[in-house]
Amino acid sequence: MLDAHILKPGDDTEDIPDSYVIFITENDVMGKNQAIYHIQRYVETDEGKILFGDGSHILYVNGKYRGNDEIGKLMHDFSCSNPDDMNYEALAKKARYYKQDEKGVATMCKIMEDMRNEAAQQAEQNKAKKMAVRMIEAGKMPLEDIADYTELSLDTIKELAGQSM
Repeated sequence: MLDAHILKPGDDTEDIPDSYVIFITENDVMGKNQAIYHIQRYVETDEGKILFGDGSHILYVNGKYRGNDEIGKLMHDFSCSNPDDMNYEALAKKARYYKQDEKGVATMCKIMEDMRNEAAQQAEQNKAKKMAVRMIEAGKMPLEDIADYTELSLDTIKELAGQSM
C-alpha cells in the first residue's frame, strides 16, 4: 500500500523507485565502528539466504564516526557548535543563519517555542486522558460530565471508555 500511489493500473511493479530510510544515530548502534550500516532483507530457503531485492533500503549512519571521508566530515559537522569549524560550507552557512543572524535566531526561537508548547499541550492531553480513564473506571459519573470536567471531546471519552472495558 505504501507504493500504491506511485503506480497506475497496469504499470509494472519494476517501475517503483527504490525507497531509502536513513537513521542518523547519536551513537554506533551496531558497535562495529562503521560509518554506515546498510540493512538488507533476505529470503531464507533450504538452500540458504537470497537477497530479497525489493528496492527497500534502510541505512543507519553512525553519528560517532569521524573518519577522514565524506561521512566522517559530515558527522563532525553535525556535532559542531561553531559553524566556523565545519567542513561543508553549505551546512555552515545554514548553521550561521540559525545561530548568528538576527532573523535566523528569531526563527529558531519560534520553532523551539512551538515545540515546547506542543510538548506541553501533549502532556496536558495525556494527563487529562489519565484522569478520564480513572473517572470512567470509577463508574460514578456520566461520560458527558467526564468530557466536561476533563475538557476532552465526548468522542475521546467514549474511545477511552471502550479501551478501558
